[in-house]
Amino acid sequence: MDTAKHIDTQDHRPGRLYWGNLNWLWLSLIVIGTDWATKWAATHFLTFATPEAITPFFNLTLLYNHGAAFSLLAQASGWQRWGFATLAVLIAGGLLVWLLRIPGRQAIVPKRRGLILIKFAIALIIGGAIGNLIDRVLIGYVVDFLDFHAFGYHWPAFNVADSAITIGVILLLVVEILPAKTPSRAQGARSS
Repeated sequence: MDTAKHIDTQDHRPGRLYWGNLNWLWLSLIVIGTDWATKWAATHFLTFATPEAITPFFNLTLLYNHGAAFSLLAQASGWQRWGFATLAVLIAGGLLVWLLRIPGRQAIVPKRRGLILIKFAIALIIGGAIGNLIDRVLIGYVVDFLDFHAFGYHWPAFNVADSAITIGVILLLVVEILPAKTPSRAQGARSS
């Protein structure tokens, strides 16, 4: 029993990279593929800036975003294409390092909860960042086409990559905000 604890402690030494976490990048690849396929369909079957009503609150509307989220800085002089591309590479790289530093098993870090959810969220964000990066590098803007609206107000159009980033960030916030299980409560639940 002591040997197993010793191995787990040794397995979680500072600076160690957990290469098995690269398996989570399958989710990033799904996001990138789905994002690319939906953007391809939008550019081939929708007319620019012409809403196609799907429901009373949702349209498919092809738009080109030269800025950041919600078209922030879209009217800038052009630096934003490579500036945001560089930022996306740095963020995806940083998230990849974070993913590689997360221990493979919950037992290694008993005080840390939600490791699987954190890995899932990071993979979503990486996939979304790369999906939009591909647009910026290849065509100079991001293709957006999902248009939700209510009472005359339209939420800024977005795409699958944006959705993955948003869901990933929300999941990370949820893991951090939800109260952690205390060791005594967790042990009591196991013995019941």
